[in-house]
Amino acid sequence: MEPVMLVWLIGIIVFLILEGVTYQLVSIWFAVGAAGGLIASVMGARFNIQMTVFLAISIVLLICLRPVSKKLLRTKKEKTNVDSLIGKDVLITKEVNNLLGNGEGKINGMQWTVRNADGDTVIPEGETVTVEKVEGVKLIVKRKGE
Repeated sequence: MEPVMLVWLIGIIVFLILEGVTYQLVSIWFAVGAAGGLIASVMGARFNIQMTVFLAISIVLLICLRPVSKKLLRTKKEKTNVDSLIGKDVLITKEVNNLLGNGEGKINGMQWTVRNADGDTVIPEGETVTVEKVEGVKLIVKRKGE
């Protein structure tokens, strides 16, 4: 076996190991490119042709297939129980005043910090509002009909 063939085989192995460690689908394209360089070497091409084949295959695969593979492998955001609160009613147990940084409400038997989505409007204690979104441990609410 010629030394240059050994270089391509080592390159393939290194790129595959790197891919196995990173899970980013980057070095796999270079492993395929190295296989192309190995094939060019077996066919008797000069080293500069082998390197051109390696680079061409690697770059074309990286540009064309990486975006497709990222879409296919994209993990979907898992919804949590907190997401189920959106659209539900909250009973205000402490006046909501964003300027003072106070406000509490009760939903599903649990006490939450509450902020008004409107920002300026004060929501009095005892009013029932709707959850618009959840930011961290705060419920962002709006008055019904707004």
